[in-house]
Amino acid sequence: MKKKEIRIALVFVVGLFVVYWGINYLKGKNIFSSQEIFYAEYDHVAGLQEANPIYLNGFKIGQVSTIEFIENGNGKLKVSLLITEDVNIPSNSIARIESSDLLGSKAVVIYLGDSPTMAKGGDYLLPDIERDLKEEVSMQILPLKNKAEELISSFDSVLIILQGIFNENTRQNLSRSFQSIENTILSLEHASYNIDTLMSSQRNRLGIIFANVESITTNLKDNNEKISNIFSNISSISDSLADVPFVNVINNANESLDKFNRIMTKIDNGDGSLGMLVNNDSLYNNLNNSAYELNLLMEDLRLNPRRYMHFSIFGRNAKQNSYKPRK
Repeated sequence: MKKKEIRIALVFVVGLFVVYWGINYLKGKNIFSSQEIFYAEYDHVAGLQEANPIYLNGFKIGQVSTIEFIENGNGKLKVSLLITEDVNIPSNSIARIESSDLLGSKAVVIYLGDSPTMAKGGDYLLPDIERDLKEEVSMQILPLKNKAEELISSFDSVLIILQGIFNENTRQNLSRSFQSIENTILSLEHASYNIDTLMSSQRNRLGIIFANVESITTNLKDNNEKISNIFSNISSISDSLADVPFVNVINNANESLDKFNRIMTKIDNGDGSLGMLVNNDSLYNNLNNSAYELNLLMEDLRLNPRRYMHFSIFGRNAKQNSYKPRK
């Protein structure tokens, strides 16, 4: 009987130990590993609960053992941090409560300090709490809010100044100025239209003028040496003109210029042959046609001289020498 009772007692003790170990295992405690408890005091724990994990560099080194109010601590809370891993924690390390996931679960993250003295079991670590989303948003928006207020104040000052500047008289002056600008733009459009019309109507004449200018510049280029000689002669002549009485020359030149101006006025008015040549396109076209026909006549004379000069004693063949217009 005694052996049976001893066996029952042993089984009961082993069962109690297994139950105790199982309960602690489910809580995350390993009674067979080295364990140390540290403490931290917080004004509030931001939703931290017992059995929440403790991390160091992202690795779980323990869990929150207990959370309790400090007696006569004005509502402060003491959190027991059960460290189950063999790590050295400096005495000025920080135990910070942070969110461990997007669902808002909390954990304690250990940030190691730089103190050469290591904390021992029962020591207090420095507390810290991560700001929640509301506080983070408030901290981020606060500078923008201050800048926005300053900007609105500046806008108010600018609007007051603008109201003082743009009074009734100023608005009327601006309205008249805009109307004047509009009239000026309309005048410019009308002038540009007239210029475009004039250029279109005088395009052929301008083409002829440009062709003549190009011919003149070509001649100047081909006769550059001669022009240089002329300038050299003019330079030598200018030396001899130093003793010439310029008063009479200038008077004669003025009379000549007056005559030239009268001639140019007549030409511009269309008087005389030269005026008709300059101002009348038909005369120019007739001269072109005459020159073209004269060219045809000279070409025909070169190709068919017998048509115009006949020395045969036997008579001329009218069919052979008949005129054939050039195609």
